[in-house]
Amino acid sequence: MESPSLVIAIDAMGGDHAPDSVIAGLKSAERKHSDVRFLIFGDEAKVRPYLEKYGLDANRYEFVHTPDYVPSDEKPSAAVRTGRKSSLWLAIEAVKKGNAAAVASSGNTGALMAFSKLILGTMPGIHRPAIVTILPTRKSECVVLDLGANAECTARNLVEFAIMGEAYCRAVLKREQPSLGLLNIGSEDIKGRDEIREAAQILRDSPLAGQFKGFVESDDIAKGSVDVFVTDGFTGNIALKAIEGTARLMVNLLKDVAARSFISKLGFLLALPALKRLKKKMDPGRYNGAMLVGLKGISIKSHGGADAFGFANAVNVAIDTVRDDLVGNIAKQLETVKFLEEDIEK
Repeated sequence: MESPSLVIAIDAMGGDHAPDSVIAGLKSAERKHSDVRFLIFGDEAKVRPYLEKYGLDANRYEFVHTPDYVPSDEKPSAAVRTGRKSSLWLAIEAVKKGNAAAVASSGNTGALMAFSKLILGTMPGIHRPAIVTILPTRKSECVVLDLGANAECTARNLVEFAIMGEAYCRAVLKREQPSLGLLNIGSEDIKGRDEIREAAQILRDSPLAGQFKGFVESDDIAKGSVDVFVTDGFTGNIALKAIEGTARLMVNLLKDVAARSFISKLGFLLALPALKRLKKKMDPGRYNGAMLVGLKGISIKSHGGADAFGFANAVNVAIDTVRDDLVGNIAKQLETVKFLEEDIEK
């Protein structure tokens, strides 16, 4: 491979529609980023036909044959034992070795987190990485984490997520004093599990107290009530998929209504330009690509069911995070709001 401006490592075997959607997505990203090349890991017998089908520029990628891959239903503990020659492991390892600036995968979320943590390591003071992404709101955009990396969290984990989410929001959305909220089943102080209430108390006593707005509910995400929504991965993943499902439902309902009568069809045609803009804004694929924040390297999780458009956006996120030096910026922000160890342990 020629010396490129930027190399992104790709796990071609991860995801419901891999390797088809992965390679098709790379073709789209290839058109958009002329100075980016790809280091692709996967089973040659399965991937090579799609490289030819979509006509990826042979000068823009290097292919590494890796017959092993991590199944979507494999437990992370099993993947760590058996998956060290898999496409996912080797793609992440390429970042560690400096052969790539970031990795993108639609594969097994648990394995991606476990491998990334083992290979890349976590930032000082961070015990668990979290999956973070940006979602649209009525006001603008917001940051949400964790979206599935950690199903169960302690109060300390939630506080760490708040610190990282605040730093991520500053770096990506350029908000100087982002507001924070803990996702809960109600806004009252007595609501929620013990660890959520404990995390809230730590934040109220922390340097982020002025930015912490207390508990928020799931409908506050669409409202954009705060800049950063903090939750455990189990709750966050359910919330994300509910939002995605609602977006698809609304598009389908609009189509059904438009087809009921001649007047409806006429009205639909008149409103079509505005509806197309709405569909584009609501398309979950547009926001695909979530960073595993808290690592010493860049690891991007694409939705397992992502199509070519969605995977291309995940690659775009990987490229943008490298160019914006997001890891360096987050590390700097973490230092500015670093809590004393004993404060978090209380």
